[in-house]
Amino acid sequence: MEQLIHILDQFSWPIVIIACLTLGLAPFFPEPHIWEKLKMLMAGTLIKPIDIFDLLMHAAPFLLAAVKLVVMMLAPK
Repeated sequence: MEQLIHILDQFSWPIVIIACLTLGLAPFFPEPHIWEKLKMLMAGTLIKPIDIFDLLMHAAPFLLAAVKLVVMMLAPK
């Protein structure tokens, strides 16, 4: 757990937020790519490996932010 905290501390919140807003949501028009991939996942049409990779790539900043938030809340002071 200590190593995870140390690794997550190396990512500052401004960098994580910028990554979420850029890589996580790009391209912005006609709709964010992650939204399109999540709709495909819910419809059951997310079957091509490139689409799965694309979902993981665009979801990575959001996953990093979620893990960083959870670890920050659960870490002993």
